[in-house]
Parts: sequence; structure tokens; C-alpha cells
Amino acid sequence: MRINELLAAETMILDLRATDKVGAFREMIAGLKRTGRISNESEFLEGILAREAQTSTGLGDGIGIPHAKNAAVLKPTIVFGRSAAGVDYDALDGQPVHLIFMIAVPDTASNTHLEELANLSRFLLQDGFTDQLMRATTPADVRDLFDESAPEEIGADIAGVNQNAPLLVVVTACTTGIAHTYMAEEALKKQAVAMGVRIKVETNGASGVGNKLSDQDIAEAAGVIVAADKKVEMARFANKPLVNVPVAEGIRHPESLIDKALSGDAPIYETSKTASSSVSDEKMSIGKAFYRHLMSGVSSMLPFVIGGGIAIALAFLIDQSLGVPHDALSQLGTYHPAAAFFKQIGNTAFNFMLPVLAGYIAYSIAEKPGLVVGFVAGALAANGYSIFNVGLDASHQPVPSGFLGALVGGFLAGGVMLVMKRLFAGLPKALDGIKSILFFPVFGVLVTGFLMLLVNIPMSAINSGLNGFLSGLNGTNAILLGALLGGMEAIDMGGPVNKAAYVFGTGTLAASVASGGSTVMAAVMAGGMVPPLAIFVATLLFKRKFSQKNREAGLTNIVMGLSFITEGAIPFAAADPARAIPSFVAGSALAGGLVGLAGIKLLAPHGGIFVVALTNSPFLYLLFVAIGAVVAGVIYGLLKVPDNQ
Repeated sequence: MRINELLAAETMILDLRATDKVGAFREMIAGLKRTGRISNESEFLEGILAREAQTSTGLGDGIGIPHAKNAAVLKPTIVFGRSAAGVDYDALDGQPVHLIFMIAVPDTASNTHLEELANLSRFLLQDGFTDQLMRATTPADVRDLFDESAPEEIGADIAGVNQNAPLLVVVTACTTGIAHTYMAEEALKKQAVAMGVRIKVETNGASGVGNKLSDQDIAEAAGVIVAADKKVEMARFANKPLVNVPVAEGIRHPESLIDKALSGDAPIYETSKTASSSVSDEKMSIGKAFYRHLMSGVSSMLPFVIGGGIAIALAFLIDQSLGVPHDALSQLGTYHPAAAFFKQIGNTAFNFMLPVLAGYIAYSIAEKPGLVVGFVAGALAANGYSIFNVGLDASHQPVPSGFLGALVGGFLAGGVMLVMKRLFAGLPKALDGIKSILFFPVFGVLVTGFLMLLVNIPMSAINSGLNGFLSGLNGTNAILLGALLGGMEAIDMGGPVNKAAYVFGTGTLAASVASGGSTVMAAVMAGGMVPPLAIFVATLLFKRKFSQKNREAGLTNIVMGLSFITEGAIPFAAADPARAIPSFVAGSALAGGLVGLAGIKLLAPHGGIFVVALTNSPFLYLLFVAIGAVVAGVIYGLLKVPDNQ
């Protein structure tokens, strides 16, 4: 099978109208559907975006290769799209993309199809080939280029390299194994030939492992490069100089990687490391390592936040639509059976949120042994300890440490498991099985559980002190109290500080029903609505600073913010707490202070926009929330460091 059997003329678009990545994808996917090459546009787009969420397929130099192996694909196809103006693609070099090759592969594709798709990379790496593509005037011209310009035969050139030259062994792998795996292979091979270096490349592609490295290859190798975005077998490289980078680096910087692997400066891969690895962590700074582990937890947690938050919002909408008596407003969201059903689903999803955050932070640090202890740390952060309350009255309940506690707990759990691995490294090999099944989980859970006392127990004292402090302020200046409570809602977004403000606000409702509601409760809810809405404002006004995935998450925060689900902002706050949290606090404090200044009162303890009609000034209330959200969003956007930098 040749490239032109996959590169269909009827799907080519030589003048893409879209200026953003998702728009370009939709435009190209429409051609696939129109020509009967896919069965469902939404399903295929979902697969393409899922791949983009892992790492951008904008490789730099104006080329993007989005791809998916997907059940919606009926016939393997390469769709060529070209934009003279360029597409805002979130490419790895930050530049617009002009040439897009969208690869659509059925999930039952044969190895023949996958191998031919790999040939695409050989064409694109030819000098001047992309310039010829930009000059092509018709689909026939594009197809002629792929017919006439045979890819360079790298294999023949490799055979001609001096056999006394140093040998470099390489592993390339991307998450889907369709495009980047083979582009990195070709780029490194081509550069090695130019540098007079012998090279052997193992590809971990969709069709399996190709050109597998032998023990002899590895023993003879002067250096190793692992350019991979997924797990590959690593233990075989013990005691070898090894450079470990994302697969895109193999495409963009092959010369520097080869130089480093053979220079003697590459770190020696130690046998104490785990048998598999993913994206590089060699010589990472503390900040980069922290960010990588943190994002592992945040990205895993995000679906629980979105799914649970939307379900809870639906619960409030149902109750508001069906009506809830004034004397039952405390049951808003659970008053009617249908609403209670959605609320239970949402709460169940939310209950997984913090364990997943901590669990996948720990997993990123210590891999599989870290997962169980991370989940336990997150659950303890979410639920608190109750053993110290035995014998106390019911008012002394365990106090959770919220998302900040789960964040700390994830790193704590990961660190515990790294220590455990070192402690048990000297055990006989015969005990390897029992070490993973028994020693790691038992000792890891116990040690992490005790260490979490250092996080949770102090939170109990902090929470008690906050409640006492707020009680002392009751009845003082409404502006200051509103600003303080609004700001507290944004500090930890569901944690002890947030809950202290919320409990204090709900405590004022009973005594304020006769007077039309509580200004304190109104300020609390306004402050809690601001952070998610601020995320939307920031992703809208400063979209170039956010990845496509985060811009899409910004849209879901509209619903959560309007529903008074502050937790929608947690993934952004967890990813960049030093910039996000102060921004949110400023906007929330402003909204709460304005509510206090205007004396707006609220009768409901929850519900966001669904209960705004229960305030004495709905329009003004929404205006104050909007002002707070805009201020917080602008501050956050100005402070934010662009994604992928």
C-alpha cells in the first residue's frame, strides 16, 4: 500500500478557513464524514482531542499531525489541510501550524496500514518537502509530490557508516504509536548518519515493538536515548549513559540528544530505578519535577470535578424548577427525589476527587506502589480523623484538610514509597513478589496514615480558631465581614477555611428568615461563585496562555461557578497555587464586600444562580459576582505563566 492510497484527494483542504486548532479539526473531520470514511464525527473528534490532551501534535516548523486509532473510522485515511495564515495550534515551538496531516486509523487496522503511515514521516523530514507542499496548487499536485519524491533510504546510509563508530541505541514511543514514534525514529536516524554515528532504533508503535533491541545491541551501545511519552522497558539499560526525553524532542532536537548521549555527560541509568519509565525526569529541576507530578494528579482529578459538578448543578436546577417551600430551603438540591438522585451521583463523583488527586501525584512519583498510599492520603484529607473525637460530643467532628491537604498528602505518599523502595531494595529476589503485594502497601499505608496526622490534626485547631474568630466579628462592619468571608471561600475551595466560612454563613440563616435573609450567607455564596467564573474569564481573555484542554475546562467552570460549586477551580488552583489562589481571593473578597456594602440578603444556603431570585436584589447580586469574577480572572491571567513553557 502506498501513501497516495491513504491520502484522498476528495478530503484535502488547501485553504483551511479555521484559525484555531479545534476549528481546523472540525473542518477536516467534516470531509471524512462527507466521503464516508468515518461513521461519527463527534466520536472521532473525541479521539483526536484525547490525543491532543496528552501532548500537542503540533511538532514545530509549521507541521501538525493529529491522529487517532478510533472505532468511528471506516477506512484508513490521511487528510491533508493547509492554511496560509496559520492555525493557532499550541504547537511545541509556539508558532502557528500551516500544514496539517490528520491520520484516521480504524481500531482494527492492519500492520500494513500503520507501516505506511510511518512513511509519512520520511517524506516530511526531507529537506524542502514542506516548501513544495506550501506551493502545491491542487490536490493532484500534492499527490504527485508523494509519488515522485521517494523518501530517503536511511537504512542504506546507516549500513555505510564506519563500523568502528560508536553505537547509539534508541527507543521511540508515543501514546498512540502512529505518527510521532516513527517521526522521531527517522529524525534520529537521519541525524546519526550525518554525524557518522551507528544507530539502532526500536519503535514502540501501534503495531507493537519494531526492530527490538537485543541484549548484544545494548551491551555494545555507547549511549541510550529513550524518546517516549509512555511506559517502555527500562531495566535493560542499567548502568548505561541514558537520555530520557519526550518523543517530540527526538523530532525537534536530534543532534543535541545524540551529542548528549555520547558525550559522557548523560546520567548513568541505575538498577534501583523501576523497570519502566515514561516522559523524561533526567536532571529535572525541583520545580519541573513538582509540576510534572502535580499535573499527573490534576489531570486525573479533572473528570471527577466536571462530572460531579454538572450533576450537582442539575440537582439544583430540578429543585428550582419544581419548587421548594421556604421552610425547606436547606434541602435545596435534595428536596425532590429526582434532584436527590442527581445530587447523590454528583456527591459520589466528588468523593473520589481528592483521593484521585493524591493518588496520581503519588503514582507519578513512585509509580504503581505509590497509587494505593496516595489514595489513602487523599481519603484521609477528605474525611479527616475521628479517633481523637471518641467520647466527645457530637459538635466535635473530624475536620478534613481539603484539597490542600490532599495535595500535600500526594507528595507525602510518593516520598514514603520512594523511601520504602530503598529500604526494601536489599531483599532477596525471591521476595520481589511479596514485596509488591504485601510489604509496600501495608507499610506504606501505615506510615502515610500516621504522617497525615501532621496535615489533618492541625487543621482541626485552625478550623476551631476560625469559627471563634468569625463569631466574634458577627454584627460588625458588614463590608469587612463580607469581604473576609468571601475571600475565605476562595482560599482552599472546599477545605477547612472554605467550610468554616460556609458553616458560619448557614448558621446565620435561621435567625434572619423574618428579616428577609442573611447578608452573611449572601456574601459567602458570592465569594464561592467567583473562582470558577474567574477561570472562565481568564481562559477567555488570555487564551494564548492556556492549553486547548484548559480552555475547554474553562467553559465547564461557567456552570460550576453559577451553581456555587467552588471546587470547579481546584484543578487550576492546584496546578499553580501561588498565582491562582491570591487572584481568586482578591475577586471573592471584592464580591463579598460589595454584597455587604449593598446589604443584599439571601434565604437559601446553596444553589448559586438557581436561588438568586431569593435575594432582595437579584440583578445587583449577579453584577457583584461578575465584577469579582472579572477582577480575579484578569489578575490570574496577567500573573499566569503560559502553558507548555
